[in-house]
Amino acid sequence: MLQAGIVGLPNVGKSTLFNAITQSRKAMAANYRFCTIEPNQGVVTVPDERLGVLSKLSGSQKLVPSVFEFVDIAGLVKGASQGEGLGNQFLGHIREVDAIVQVVRCFENSDIEHVMDTVDPIRDIEIVNTELVLADLDSVQKRRPKTQKLAKSGDKKAQAEIDLLDRLEPHLDAGKVAFTMECTPEESVVMNGLFLLTAKPTLFACNVAEDDLAHPEKNPWVEKVRAYAKEHLGTRVVVVSAEIEAELCTLPPEERAEYLESLGVSEGGAGTLIKEAYYLLGLRTYLTTGEKETRAWTIRAGDKAPVAAGVIHSDFEKAFIHAETISYADLVACGSFAKARELGKLRTEGKEYVVQDGDVMEFKTFV
Repeated sequence: MLQAGIVGLPNVGKSTLFNAITQSRKAMAANYRFCTIEPNQGVVTVPDERLGVLSKLSGSQKLVPSVFEFVDIAGLVKGASQGEGLGNQFLGHIREVDAIVQVVRCFENSDIEHVMDTVDPIRDIEIVNTELVLADLDSVQKRRPKTQKLAKSGDKKAQAEIDLLDRLEPHLDAGKVAFTMECTPEESVVMNGLFLLTAKPTLFACNVAEDDLAHPEKNPWVEKVRAYAKEHLGTRVVVVSAEIEAELCTLPPEERAEYLESLGVSEGGAGTLIKEAYYLLGLRTYLTTGEKETRAWTIRAGDKAPVAAGVIHSDFEKAFIHAETISYADLVACGSFAKARELGKLRTEGKEYVVQDGDVMEFKTFV
């Protein structure tokens, strides 16, 4: 199962947010540095309103959403790449996840210690990214001698890696993260083999105070993070209040909407964060529906129909014939599969069809 790692400086709300989105109490959330040491893992369900709509259309007995995993990682401090704080232990935990959700503090609270004494999310982002870049630069420099030796012996893969390292090392040395360097598809494959920290897809979660959730655009720190993420990294930003999400966890489902309404919002930020992290991991969802169940199935972006069928059962990929396919929007507009077929909206897709997020599918196989 793919994992998104929650990272950031100490006391920015990582563990509180982790507990909220995983609906658990696995992570200790306390007002002191390094209250998290070993990473905590939790499976989250991906909010998907399409499931409820399809279940009514099909009269399904149950709903099964998509899931993936979040990991709460100990707070990083300046000098981590040189062993400060939890140093290499922290960096090793980041290396094991597939994407990064960097939580930044965008609220003032004198009762909650800030490791840098003042609130400044851009400074915090640059501290984290600098430590990750320095760790990657060290990895690249240590890797070069062995790879050069192989390249001189005529190893074409090693030569391709040296060509990439020749561009990557000055890029990192300039303080830039690896995923901002333009690569050909072939270079991207080589890059993946380097297991760099800053090559992982990243999004930012601005942790705001309760009063700012309804109008985050009025929070100057949020706007600065959005501008910085767009200009320097080309990544997305989600606004969330860990404090509110923690409170929501204590309420019965029927009271949560009422509580959010009292705050002037229709939904909290946790659901949006989960969905954004799901997409960040390169995951997509296709749907099946019937009287027994309506289910969301997880695939990778770009997967073709036989691979999607194999998610249900490995034999289905080998025995794939075709897939009866319709987009979620078209099916809902038609109101039933019968009407969709009558209107020509139900398509027969073959082995080369690239499955789209929200496709409703039924597979025909030899099995």
